Amino acid sequence: MKPAPFRYARPRTVADTVGALAEAGGEAKILAGGQSLVPMLNMRLARPALVIDLNGVEGLGAITPSAAGGLRIGALARHADLAASPLVRARAPLLAQAARHIGHTAIRNRGTLGGSLAHADPAAELPAAVVALDASLIVVGRSGTRMIPAGDFFVGLLTTALEADEILTEVHVPPPRGAWGFAEIARRPGDFALVGLAAVLVPAAAAPSRLEGARLVAFGVGDGPVRLTQAERALAGAAPDAAAARAAALAAGEGCTPADDVHASAEYRRHLVTVLAEQVVLEAIARLAPPR
Repeated sequence: MKPAPFRYARPRTVADTVGALAEAGGEAKILAGGQSLVPMLNMRLARPALVIDLNGVEGLGAITPSAAGGLRIGALARHADLAASPLVRARAPLLAQAARHIGHTAIRNRGTLGGSLAHADPAAELPAAVVALDASLIVVGRSGTRMIPAGDFFVGLLTTALEADEILTEVHVPPPRGAWGFAEIARRPGDFALVGLAAVLVPAAAAPSRLEGARLVAFGVGDGPVRLTQAERALAGAAPDAAAARAAALAAGEGCTPADDVHASAEYRRHLVTVLAEQVVLEAIARLAPPR
């Protein structure tokens, strides 16, 4: 199939983009990498009156260090850029690892960080990664600029906190703390994940032999990235060892409520959450251990 007719705009500035969105009155779609939007247009699942191409807006693809030791990543940064950037691998290696799992090479070369986050596919890697990293998302609209915590950005299935006249321009990743783990299960390389897990473990400053806290986020098991709060509570204050990883894994499975679909049963997904939670926690614990 081919798309329904639409008007096309290629603004040069964020302000012009916001203006075009406002004038469209909710009848516009943003084109970044197009890896999700173009198939939806071709299948006529999306019928916007206007398609606004962000690729003419300069500066939206930059990856720069922040003064605090974190990162500022433009919304047009490609998945391949995230995976290959020495800066991302040094300051947000979880994000680089998540990007490596996305689709195939052609998809990673075109797909963008902002496009993935704004599309909010529940099986996508990057939404879970930014929630696990406690990142903040910068959005710009007619009313000005807002900073939205990643955990508040995803509000439902393919739904975010973006208003109709707002665009996502940048992601702020805080300085690295602790250690991370990431894993997913898919039927074939490049397929959407049946289940995936991202984890960040933070050691206690006063007692490094204990964990101050943890952030475990699952994808493929709900309407968006899912915080596994029961597992996080199991890890808070615990010694970073195999027993803690197993306890967290059991809590993760118990606290997860996936649905059945044509790809996997809820029971199987819950089992995968348990398996992957233990795997990523052990992976993070290994990174916490001082080199010998």
